[in-house]
Order: sequence, then structure tokens, then C-alpha cells
Amino acid sequence: MESDTHHMPAMIALACDHAGFPLKAAVRAIIEAAGWGVIDRGTGDAARVDYPDFAHLACADVVSGQARFAVLICGSGVGMSIAANRHPEIRCVLAHEPTTARLARGHNDANALALGARLTGAEAASDILRAFLTTEFERGRHVGRIAKLTPRQGIPA
Repeated sequence: MESDTHHMPAMIALACDHAGFPLKAAVRAIIEAAGWGVIDRGTGDAARVDYPDFAHLACADVVSGQARFAVLICGSGVGMSIAANRHPEIRCVLAHEPTTARLARGHNDANALALGARLTGAEAASDILRAFLTTEFERGRHVGRIAKLTPRQGIPA
């Protein structure tokens, strides 16, 4: 997938903690094979780290426009998804199968995907990523609902 403005690959911020590290290389290969560039936000090995640190780095790339999406991997995916969703501009989905990823993109305009390395193998991750990356936001009735998700739209934080 090519960027319209710079003819460079669209970017995905990729981050994991120590539990997600074993799946990270496979996920990166899947992303790159689909034509996306990767901003690697760590971690670089299986030494114990705190997942929020890496989730926040990748989400900052999405918020700033450096990346179109974030893909976040921890043991269950739960911690990364919670950390990501602390950012008002991020709509992170935790998906263990493609249908959830597809619906989150189509209906919720999800811009981050969390995967659980202890629950999702490389083959399932490939199917989930493919669904996430190839599904467009449907707009229509969903636009107003998305607007209600952020504090700037009149909903208290």
C-alpha cells in the first residue's frame, strides 16, 4: 500500500513487551509483506519490561501522523489494549480472530490492533492482521458514534 503524498510505504508502529517479543518478528514480516513500512518501538528482546511504555510510544506515532496504525503485542493483548485506549485519539481493538478485527475497522475505525502472543500464533495473527489492514471504515451511521468516543465531542473524560 503506497502513501499518496510521498510514494513511501504507509507506516505501522509496532510495539511489544517481553511476552509479545516471540510473536513480534512474525508480525513484522506479515506487515512488511503486505507492503507497509514499520516503525519499531520495541522491545528488542525478551527481558522483562513494562508494556505501557511501549504502547504509549507506538500510539504517539499514530496520534502524530507518523503511522497510520499501531500493532501492539503482549501476553494476552489486554494490557496493551488498555494502555492504548488511554489515548483519546486511539481506538484499539483486542482481536483473537479476524471477524473482530474486521468489524472494529469497519464500524469503529480502529487505528490500533492488540494481539495476545500467549493466545494467538503466527498463522492466526496473519489472518487477523490481513482483516484489520484490508478493511476500510464504513462511515455512514458509524461516524456520529465515533465522534461520541472522544472527550472533545462533549463527553466528559
